Amino acid sequence: MSSAINIPNLRPDDETASQNGGRPEAEVREAEALDAYSRIVVEVAERLAPSVANLRIMRRGRGGQYPAGAGSAVVLTPDGFLLTSAHVVSGPGRRGRASFVDGRELSFQIVGVDRLSDLAVLRADGDGLIPANLGEAEHLRVGQLVVAIGNPNGFAGSVTAGVVSALGRSLPARAGRTMRFIDNVIQTDAALNPGNSGGALVDSSAGLIGINTAVAGVGLGLAVPINATTRQVIGALMRHGRVRRAYIGIAGGQRPLPPHARAQVGRTGGVEIVEVASDSPADRADLRSEDLIIELDGQPVERVDDVQRLMTEDAIGRSISIRVLRGERLLDLSVRPIELAG
Repeated sequence: MSSAINIPNLRPDDETASQNGGRPEAEVREAEALDAYSRIVVEVAERLAPSVANLRIMRRGRGGQYPAGAGSAVVLTPDGFLLTSAHVVSGPGRRGRASFVDGRELSFQIVGVDRLSDLAVLRADGDGLIPANLGEAEHLRVGQLVVAIGNPNGFAGSVTAGVVSALGRSLPARAGRTMRFIDNVIQTDAALNPGNSGGALVDSSAGLIGINTAVAGVGLGLAVPINATTRQVIGALMRHGRVRRAYIGIAGGQRPLPPHARAQVGRTGGVEIVEVASDSPADRADLRSEDLIIELDGQPVERVDDVQRLMTEDAIGRSISIRVLRGERLLDLSVRPIELAG
């Protein structure tokens, strides 16, 4: 007489669990995703760590040199050019030392500082450094993985990871009496702390897409993007130690265009002039308060950023067209920018 053998009915999840050592498929998938995430962060950190320096800033005073701060920097070239935040090294007579994960400690000098972009270039007294690969922040998307590498609170080579929380932020920057807005700042939830300033924000391919510049709150960090504009700033600082900008002498703000003007120009906004500096290029060009700028040098203007972006070295001393809406009239004028005093 044969005895019946009861074979339990395996549900798909149970069958998969038996194949995965008793772990449900969802748990396995989650672990695999976490492992993939970890692998990316580890690989990026290992590739970038040799390219990020820990800065110790010194200030000369009576009786010698004194500590004046700390921060981070990113290697630009093998022969010692470093990129950091302007506010990390701004100040009279500042020098310092840059230390690397291979144990080297090199003195550095400040090559150039641009407070209006919060970027600075240093030159370390050494060669054979490992430069970071410059990425392109214009290709970033909200939700994309990013990794921050720096030296928060003096802890060298610290790595945090997160995502791009927002793009297109603006950050005010001031140099003397001049204030501008740094365009297209990257917002991330990768943890940043004092000492991270000047460090690297990189994408999953280890491309440098930002320089960490500010902690705006818990879980909210900001980075100056690496894009066409900042590449020009970096190049100017490396070559000349400063950045030349054009100036026309206006203060303004974004304002919607009235309906009749929208139909004429095919746009919805412009920049209203709220103040014209006396004896400035704008004053000499007969620009007035309440004029609405809608084009500058043939380019459409809808935000203050659009005006700032066109105030480059190439515009200094050159007559450029400016179209404004004054009341109900469209006027075509010309203005000759001068160099912005630093």
